[in-house]
Amino acid sequence: MKQAHVMIAGAGPVGLVSALVLAEAGVRVTVAESSPGLNQDFRASTFHPPTLDMLAPYGLTPDLIAQGLIARYTQQRDRHEGVVAEFDMQLLAGDTDHPFRLQCEQWKMTKLIQSKLEKMPHVTIHFNAKVESVEQTGDKAITRLAIDGQPHQVESDYVLGADGAWSAVRRSQGIEFEGFTYPERFLVISTAFEYADHLPKLSYVNYCSDPKEWCVLLRVPTLWRVLFPTKPEETDEDVMGDVLVEQRLQALLPQDKPYETVHRSLYKVHQRVAKTFRQGRVFLVGDAGHINNPLGGMGMNGGVHDAMNLCKKLLAVIQEGQSQDILDRYERQRRTIAIEYINASTARNKKEIEERDPVLRKKTQDELRATCADPVTAKAYLRKTSMLDALERAESIA
Repeated sequence: MKQAHVMIAGAGPVGLVSALVLAEAGVRVTVAESSPGLNQDFRASTFHPPTLDMLAPYGLTPDLIAQGLIARYTQQRDRHEGVVAEFDMQLLAGDTDHPFRLQCEQWKMTKLIQSKLEKMPHVTIHFNAKVESVEQTGDKAITRLAIDGQPHQVESDYVLGADGAWSAVRRSQGIEFEGFTYPERFLVISTAFEYADHLPKLSYVNYCSDPKEWCVLLRVPTLWRVLFPTKPEETDEDVMGDVLVEQRLQALLPQDKPYETVHRSLYKVHQRVAKTFRQGRVFLVGDAGHINNPLGGMGMNGGVHDAMNLCKKLLAVIQEGQSQDILDRYERQRRTIAIEYINASTARNKKEIEERDPVLRKKTQDELRATCADPVTAKAYLRKTSMLDALERAESIA
């Protein structure tokens, strides 16, 4: 019997999780990554409880926990008044094996997966490999690549586009990426400054509302990350420059000495969902299929959930002889979640954290305090924000 072969564009978290799930089941996998190696950038750093549950059978979760920080509590704060509501994720103990957020950089997971894949003879990973086109015939997909600038062709049974917001796979199929781009960009500053020594009761995950300039404070093992919105009229050079970076940090927490920053990044923020997640033998997962603002940490997690959902269906078709029709269920389930949960929740998070109307701000804060004070409503809130409800909703879609 011919060994099934899956081509995956993109060696980020979503692409490599897909590769691992398929490869461990014996499927031949080829991964093409346009960069010269795994990205070790300062992107996603939050793993939600169900994501940790999903990764555990593949031996990843214990290693990630060893390299990360367990965040039992998350806080909604007012930038000037302090804690509004603190949620204890232990309330989810009966619903997940990991009732906490794990603060751990995404590149640590991709390195762990790469080390596993390199030991598998039926897995090939190409770096400096840019997808140029994907074509389909009745029984196969043909991916044309430029590897180190040289033309290359891969024939496979299926193609997974896990190649990010600018997905070459998505564009090669002419799939629209519907939605919008926010006028402001987001600035992320990483610093070794210990905010917990100066801001009382600070947790590892803090969403700080403010009518003038909200921010998010996240702890990773060695640094604090501070996310600020920027003004549309500010140039990239000014935003990234020492003067404005220092002004923003000093306005958040005044200090006698200038702040030392380890890393700065600036990026555009979108709310978009592809018009379809499946076109024949080609599938979109993660950012290739849906992108959103990072408030809530749902981007990478949602992409991993896509990968798990799709790969299990592919294995059912490849190894169990199930009908290809179940692959359409992947789109019905995950595209619905991208629209109803991921994009809707992150858009609402942004609206609430930046609200300027004092009456609406007070209403939101009062509701958060009341939600937090009642274990039943607090648990319901945490089920939603940790994506447990989204997964349950997805499974209910036939």
